Amino acid sequence: MIVTVTLNPSLDRTIEVDVLARGAVIRARSARLDPGGKGVNVSRALLANGVASTAVVAVGGADGDQLHRLLAAEGMRVRAVRVAGRTRSNVTIAEPGGVDTKLNEPGGPLSPGELDELAAAVAAEAGAASWVVGCGSLPPGVPDDTYAALCRRFAPDGVRVAVDSSGAALRAAVAAGPDLIKPNREELAEAAGGAVDTVADAVEAAGELRARGARTVLVSLGAEGAVLVDDDGVRTGEAPVARPRGTVGAGDALLAGFLAAGARGPAALAEALAWGAAAVRTPAGRVPGPAEIRRDTVRIHPRPDLARPLLT
Repeated sequence: MIVTVTLNPSLDRTIEVDVLARGAVIRARSARLDPGGKGVNVSRALLANGVASTAVVAVGGADGDQLHRLLAAEGMRVRAVRVAGRTRSNVTIAEPGGVDTKLNEPGGPLSPGELDELAAAVAAEAGAASWVVGCGSLPPGVPDDTYAALCRRFAPDGVRVAVDSSGAALRAAVAAGPDLIKPNREELAEAAGGAVDTVADAVEAAGELRARGARTVLVSLGAEGAVLVDDDGVRTGEAPVARPRGTVGAGDALLAGFLAAGARGPAALAEALAWGAAAVRTPAGRVPGPAEIRRDTVRIHPRPDLARPLLT
C-alpha cells in the first residue's frame, strides 16, 4: 500500500486548442475535467496499473466535493479531510505536439487544527503502508517543515517517506532524511543552490542533497530522461516519445512507476521512465494504464555521459 498526501489538490480542467493566440477568441477542440494535484496523480497512476494506493486529500467547498466524487468514480480509496477553504481549480491549455500552458490557482490556507486532522488521517492509513508520499506545493501559510514532519513521524515505524515538492518545503524535508525525493531540474538547482546545465551538474547537486539527508534522489529531466543517485551509484536513462500529447502529470507518473517497481536500482528507474513516457503520450489529465506503457523504448546507462549538456 502506498499512501499519498495532497494538501493542495485541485480540479484540473484541460482544454485542447489548435493554437493558443493571446488576446484572441479561440474555439476549443475538446475539454475534460479531472482530479488533480501531485499526490492525487501519483495515486491515480498507481491505481490504473493495479497498485494499491490511498489518497489523503484536503477538500473544501463545492469544488472539493466534486474532486472527491471524481476520485470515487475512478475507484480510488480516498481519505478526504474537510477544510474551511475552497479547493482550487487549475486550467491547462493543450496545443498539438505536447505544448501545455498551465494556470494554477494558489489554493486556500489550512488552519493548525486542519493540519492536525490531516496528520491524523495519514497516521491512520500509514499502518498498512510501505510508503507515505508527500507531494506538491503547500497551501499559503502552511509551515515549510510540513513534509519534514512526515519523515520524523514515520521513520521510527519503518514506513518509508518520499517527497516531491519544491522550494523551502523541499529543503526542510531533505534535512529530515527522506528515503526518496523527486525534484525536476529547476527544483534540484534551487534546492542545491547552483545551476544544473549538464548531467554532471545534476549528479553533483543530487549528491549535495544526499549529503544533507536525502537517501535517494530521482531527478526528472523531461524529454531528457532522468537521473538516479542512490547508495548503488549513479544511473541515467531516457524513453523517447515521438509524438507527445502533453506533459502534465508526467513527473507524477514517473514517481509512481519508480515506487511501484520497488524504488531502487536500474529496474525501478526503467519502470519510472516507461510510466513517465506513457503519460507524455497520453492526453493531459488522463493517467496511463498498462496498455499505454511501453518498456521497449527505455534506455538505461550504467555509465552515464556526465559531460552531456541538458538542453530542455
